[in-house]
Amino acid sequence: MMRKLLTGNGAAAWSARLARADYIPAFPITPQTEIVETLGNWIDNEQLPARMVTLESEHSMITAAGAAAATGVRVFSATSSQGLLYAMEMLYTVAGWRAPFVLVNVSRGLAAPITLEPDHNDIMAARDSGFLQIHCADCQEVLDSVLMAYRLGEDERVRLPVMVNQDGFYLSFTREPVDIPDPGAAARFLPDYDPENIRFRASAPVSQAVAVLGGAPYSYFRYESHLAARQALEVYDEVAADFEAEFGRKREALEAYRTEDAEYLFVQLGSFATKAREAVDRLREAGWAVGLLRPRLFRPLPEEKIRQALAGRKGVAVIDQNLSPGRGGVLHAELASVLFGHADMPSILVSFIGGLGGRDISTEEFFEMARVTRRAVEDGKAPPPRLLYTETELREVRKLQAIANAERADLEKKP
Repeated sequence: MMRKLLTGNGAAAWSARLARADYIPAFPITPQTEIVETLGNWIDNEQLPARMVTLESEHSMITAAGAAAATGVRVFSATSSQGLLYAMEMLYTVAGWRAPFVLVNVSRGLAAPITLEPDHNDIMAARDSGFLQIHCADCQEVLDSVLMAYRLGEDERVRLPVMVNQDGFYLSFTREPVDIPDPGAAARFLPDYDPENIRFRASAPVSQAVAVLGGAPYSYFRYESHLAARQALEVYDEVAADFEAEFGRKREALEAYRTEDAEYLFVQLGSFATKAREAVDRLREAGWAVGLLRPRLFRPLPEEKIRQALAGRKGVAVIDQNLSPGRGGVLHAELASVLFGHADMPSILVSFIGGLGGRDISTEEFFEMARVTRRAVEDGKAPPPRLLYTETELREVRKLQAIANAERADLEKKP
């Protein structure tokens, strides 16, 4: 094992190398490009015996990835933001093919307006595609999660593609100390892919799919994919146990931090959960019984583990780094459906939306979220979803709007 300072992108590239990926279809997009550049350099320098092909779009890239995985080779690719949306048609298609490969998504806010900063609307848009999803909080997790994703997706009980999500810039371009496993240890944990009956031989072609299905068989095939995704819950626990035994790091489907005696819990995905962890420590120093839950596995969602972790709590503050316009946060809605109808669940689930376009979430805001949640418990009523935003920021936005309106008026006056 060696330790290096790596960006999240560098960690993703190293994990693909350790996984011994055979085929890498690629299309560059900020802030993911460093991943495929690094892999391309290794291939050119004969440090990675893989084939990289640059496609003309993300749509073609995912098509190639699924087609290659369907022939029994180990495939890796990466994308971000608008690229993930451009590939959306093929996300559903290759998941329906039950073609297991790993796709790293580097989350970035979606247009319009255009931003290079991160939030989770891109990965949430792919929630129902059939891809499994693992969300990372730091660069070490990026490397670890890709290795685990191959074990998970390639398992004969699952056979589905997996997305590993990291936050753009906050992880993709941030250097952290990362332990890079010895290739032998990586090979023990992740053996060569055994495709079993998944193969392609030009001399003996066999169809592995059908083009069009009616309602009854279509329903059956879709439901089979659902059952495979549910089966991934058990498989993930097995993979996590093997990973801990080999490398000494716990990567549970649901991470709990200082929750044993907590009355109130934050629930959050991604790298901003590290800010919540620090806020929990500060709140504990101030005498608040607060903890943090972070789902590492989002598809399938570890529902029973979540219910067990939330049982008996007074209130929950869900912090979404995404926005479903007209509804609120996606994670908040997911948790509400998980808890509804079960005994001993928290009566108050408060929705906060923050971090859109990479906007920071301060420790003071976590304190405010805790206060709002406690007040909601006392009142017995949850407030509407709330955007984390300060008066200073609002004044700045209004100032920009006033400038834009003045410029527009001047243009209208000109002949």
